[in-house]
Amino acid sequence: MASTQEVAFNVNLVKNSTAEEDGGGWAPVGSRTTVLSVHNDGLLVAGRADDEDGMRQAIPDGALKPRVTYRVTGWISLQGTAGSGAAEVRVSLRVEGGGSDDEACSWVECAEVAAGGWTEINGTFRLKTEPRAASVYVHGAPAGVDVMVKDLRVFATDRQSRFRELQDKTDKARKRDVVLKLGGAAGEAASIRVVQLDNAFPFGSCINGTVVQNGAFVDFFSNHFSWAVFENELKWYHTEPQQGQVSYADADALLGFCERHGKRVRGHCVFWAVESNVQQWVKDLGRDDLQPAVKARLEGLVSRYAGRFGHYDVNNEMLHGRFFRDRLGEGAPAIMFREAARIDPGAQLFVNDYNVECGDDPNATPDKYMELISELQRGGATVGGIGLQGHVTRPVGEVVSGALDRLAATGIPIWFTELDVSEPDVGLRAADLEVMLREAFAHPAVHGVVLWGFMQGQMWRQDAYLVDADGTVNEAGQMFLNLQREWKTDVRGNVDGDGSFAFRGFHGSYVAQIVSEAGEVQLKAFTVEKGDTTLVLDLDA
Repeated sequence: MASTQEVAFNVNLVKNSTAEEDGGGWAPVGSRTTVLSVHNDGLLVAGRADDEDGMRQAIPDGALKPRVTYRVTGWISLQGTAGSGAAEVRVSLRVEGGGSDDEACSWVECAEVAAGGWTEINGTFRLKTEPRAASVYVHGAPAGVDVMVKDLRVFATDRQSRFRELQDKTDKARKRDVVLKLGGAAGEAASIRVVQLDNAFPFGSCINGTVVQNGAFVDFFSNHFSWAVFENELKWYHTEPQQGQVSYADADALLGFCERHGKRVRGHCVFWAVESNVQQWVKDLGRDDLQPAVKARLEGLVSRYAGRFGHYDVNNEMLHGRFFRDRLGEGAPAIMFREAARIDPGAQLFVNDYNVECGDDPNATPDKYMELISELQRGGATVGGIGLQGHVTRPVGEVVSGALDRLAATGIPIWFTELDVSEPDVGLRAADLEVMLREAFAHPAVHGVVLWGFMQGQMWRQDAYLVDADGTVNEAGQMFLNLQREWKTDVRGNVDGDGSFAFRGFHGSYVAQIVSEAGEVQLKAFTVEKGDTTLVLDLDA
């Protein structure tokens, strides 16, 4: 990270005025017909003859620092008859040095929104080196569309300040006041130490048939995770690559591994809505043949494993794919949910998608996710969980939290189901991972986090690993372990005259070691469950 003394945190680096007014603000970009004007609602760029026409402003020299996460916020609206529908608008940074090629000018994409009426911008960027010069651009809408921009801000984010804000939120969401009542040999002079064994908040990891043969992987997985998800072994294209050639041998082996190690398992996934991830023989089926194939897949998978998978991703990535809806009708996903619930009523049935938490994918906004969930519910589906895949780069805590707040309004439990943080610089990777984990742990609507792997050479995204190939825990992995330790309670003191000991601790399982004045030692196990009132436990009961 750049020295914090060099960074102006939360200071807007752009001026919301036109070049004509102060000689240093926004200017039109593009053809001679492009006009920039000031309105009460913001700045309007009109007369755009090309989709790259728009507006630009230079960032002050020296303002952008390397290895710092910058956030781009504001509001964009399409104006006039040509802008009556929605269109995608981009906010980009043009840099000389500091980008992917330090010797030349390059574009850094900051945000993309599908604007119509007023739409919020949420974007981020980070530079490798300090640029010689930089400008921010607003462009990308189709030619002829007028674009209005309001309250645009570009500023450095302050992680540490945000983490301090999360402390109270974490305390309220994950801790409870506890009073232990001790009788018998425990008197006023007795000492006590309360140690938490496990935090109730679950962490999990992706596994596959190869990594479970790796001793270093198995050791780390066994010691630090309580859930697992299979990378590919349960997907339809894996269990039935050719029609009628069904094999669950690989899934059975992984499920047996998890059950031997006492790990709960997510079922990923029954179906996949993105056409490119559907095997060819399924694509070749007509509607009359596809319906029974879908039914056979549901019956074959869900009935085989009834009671053994805690979760199912029923129809993966419906915000980004429509394969089954286009071929079987809009109600097809709801039928999938209803049938899965009938066959295995004990499993939580999830929607699962990507980019919802990052704020810069027009196809995957929290509001669109909520609309999808409402559509499923109107079709009779019970949605038991909201899956956020969380394949992130340069996360900003306030953006993640804002998405969680919107989704929490559904009252449905949220899980990060496939979390990885991709960044070649392992120090920045550790910092980014801390952002994601602290935001997830602090938010009361989040019920668990599953990493999409953790070992070098064994992950979908190669720059996201926490453990090197030789089993060495790197800086990002150490951050993960440090947080797991931070989120466990370890307190000690003396039992009061009434035989009581009070503390505030994280939800989970505990053991208390009580040492009497005479030196006698007792061990008492107990559990702190979530609750708003003080938990009073009689350890002699």
